[in-house]
Amino acid sequence: MPDPRVMHFWDGELQVGKWFASQVDGYDGTSWDTYYLYGPDAIWETAPAPLVDSGGTIYAERQALVMQVGTVLGK
Repeated sequence: MPDPRVMHFWDGELQVGKWFASQVDGYDGTSWDTYYLYGPDAIWETAPAPLVDSGGTIYAERQALVMQVGTVLGK
């Protein structure tokens, strides 16, 4: 994403996707092209909670994501 506000991190070993798949989604694999939305009351202990919404592919679920973000932001 060519935007100076965006930070890019390369996770060549897919550690983040594997962690979210096992800890949040509950399966052995890699979470790919997925969003996880947490509200302002979320607390990260073992895993962040409560989860407001998640879905994928992000592009396919973009309308749901926009609607849920609006709900979280009170709009």
